[in-house]
Amino acid sequence: MSEQEQDIVAIPEPGSLPSPGALEIMMPLCAVFRRHLKSQDLKYTRERADILNAIIETDDVFEADSLLEELRQRGHTPSKATVYRTLKLLQDAGIITPVMLDARQTYYHLIYGREPLNFLVCLKTGKRIRVSDERAQALRDEICQEAGWHPVAHRMVIYGISPEDD
Repeated sequence: MSEQEQDIVAIPEPGSLPSPGALEIMMPLCAVFRRHLKSQDLKYTRERADILNAIIETDDVFEADSLLEELRQRGHTPSKATVYRTLKLLQDAGIITPVMLDARQTYYHLIYGREPLNFLVCLKTGKRIRVSDERAQALRDEICQEAGWHPVAHRMVIYGISPEDD
């Protein structure tokens, strides 16, 4: 598909795409990212494409350094600065969002076309458990409806002490 054809790909509403499956969401994300880069007079480089692809294939939150390590294991050689700059561009484009699970580390999460992530985080150990519960999404939808908003995405982090650490 040519760059011009990718620019006219119909982009579904966030959250309406099937969840994980890199091939199912690669083209829309690629088009969204290309448009954002073009609006900033930036190019869609091979390094940026590699970073986006690695993120699409990740089904959990990730750290910038772990992403860099994963890219290097795949034989790619982006600099740390390129990874951090690309993460900022992806965040500005509405493709990823930062997630603060603890005070020490910023994690990122692919939000475009994915199910929301909800976590329980232990304040003593930092242990985290991913929680899938439709009630969180139902509450989000109800709150948005009452405010007249259209829900696009959410994340919920509940902090507590795990039973093993009492």
